[in-house]
Amino acid sequence: MQDEPVLYLECRSGVSGDMLVAALLDLGVDRAFFSAALESLGLEDVHFSLSHVSKQGIRACDFAVVIPDAHTHADPPGHAHRETHDHPARNLSDINALIEKSALTDNAKRLAKKIFVILAETEARIHSKDVYDIHFHEVGAADSIMDVAGIAVCVDHLGVERVAVSPLTDGCGHVVCQHGRLPVPVPAVADMAVRYGLALHISDCPHELVTPTGMAALVALKTESAPPTGAIRQIGYGAGKRDLAHPNVLRAMMLSAPQVSAQSDTVWVLEANMDDATGEQLGLAMESLFRAGALDVHYTPVFMKKNRPGWLLRIIAQEALVPALEETAFLATTTIGIRRYRCERRILVRDIISVSLPYGTARVKRCRLDDRLFYHPEYESVKALSEKTGMDFVVLMDEIRKRAEEGNYHAHG
Repeated sequence: MQDEPVLYLECRSGVSGDMLVAALLDLGVDRAFFSAALESLGLEDVHFSLSHVSKQGIRACDFAVVIPDAHTHADPPGHAHRETHDHPARNLSDINALIEKSALTDNAKRLAKKIFVILAETEARIHSKDVYDIHFHEVGAADSIMDVAGIAVCVDHLGVERVAVSPLTDGCGHVVCQHGRLPVPVPAVADMAVRYGLALHISDCPHELVTPTGMAALVALKTESAPPTGAIRQIGYGAGKRDLAHPNVLRAMMLSAPQVSAQSDTVWVLEANMDDATGEQLGLAMESLFRAGALDVHYTPVFMKKNRPGWLLRIIAQEALVPALEETAFLATTTIGIRRYRCERRILVRDIISVSLPYGTARVKRCRLDDRLFYHPEYESVKALSEKTGMDFVVLMDEIRKRAEEGNYHAHG
C-alpha cells in the first residue's frame, strides 16, 4: 500500500478559480484529457488558453478562459475590479444539468456540483432567498463554470483524497460586480470563512485576492484540520492575473504522508431528540446535513417522556462545521435543542483504488490495519455497474472485492 498523498494548497496570495486550476494542472494533469473534458461542457464560443508566465521570477502556469464579449467594469485607482460577461444568468438546476450532460467522470461531476451547491447556499444566506431561486451572475457565467469544472477534472485525475489548506490572505478596497460596489473581502468570501472555519487574513493589498469561486472550491476540497507533514513529491504554481508587490501565485504541493496503520483525531457529536417530526422531514434533513458537510448522520428509534415513540438524531462532524450543522438541524427538523460533545476516534488509513472488470470500472476503499488490508467496494460504483449490466448487486460486490484482494487494481496518486 503506497503512502497516501496529501495535497497542500498554500494561499499566501489568496485563491481564485483560475489560479487553482492552473496550480493543479502544473502538478502534471494530462492536458489532452483536461481539454477534452472541458470541451464536453458544450459552452459555445468559450475557449481557454494555457501558458507559463513569470511572477517575480517564479515560473507559473496560467489558465485563462477566453470569451469574445467580455468587458470590464473600471474602478477608481487603488480598488479592485472584476470582469463580467454578457451571458445569461443560471441557477443551480441549470448548472447541474450542464455538468450532468458533460463527459466528466462521475467523481468530477460530484465535486463540481458540490462547489456550486456551496456557492448557492452562501448566496441564498446573504440575499435571504431559496437556494434554487439564486441566479448566478459572475458565478454562473461561462468562465466560472469552466473554472469549477476544471478544478473537479484536475482533482479527480490526480486521485486526490486528502487536502490541507493554509490560512488565506485577502486584500482590501472594493470590487464592482452585478450586485454593485462591494467591500473586499466580498460578503460571500467572508461568509464562507466564518461558516466553514477557514482562516482569512486581510492585508493592505488594494485588490480582491480571494474570490467566491476559489473559496467555495477550498471548502469543498479541504479534509485536513492541521498542516500536513511529509516529503514533497511535486510542486505546482498557479498564476494570478495581476502583478503585485509579491509573487501572485497559488502553490500546490503534493506530499507523501508518513505510512501509519491508524490515526487518531477528534470529532464532535451533535444529538437531538424529536417526537413530532415526520419521515419526510427526517429524510430531507439527513440530505441537508450531509450536503452541509456532516461526516455521518443517523436516526435511532427511542421512547421519550410520556411513553411517546420518537427519534434520536445523531450527527458526527468536524469542529469547524459544528455551527453550520447546528443551524441546518434547527431549520430542517422540529428540534429546539441540540446536545454536543467532543469525541476521540481511531480511524484506519485508507485510499481509493480502481478495479477494472470486463463491463466497467469500480472504485474500492482500501484500508490497512498493521499488515492486514481490507477492501470495501464503494456502493455507488457497484450500483452503477449493477444497473448497467443487470447483474446481481451482491455477486458484483464479491467479484470486485476478490479482484482487489488478488491485486488486480490501479492505485491513484
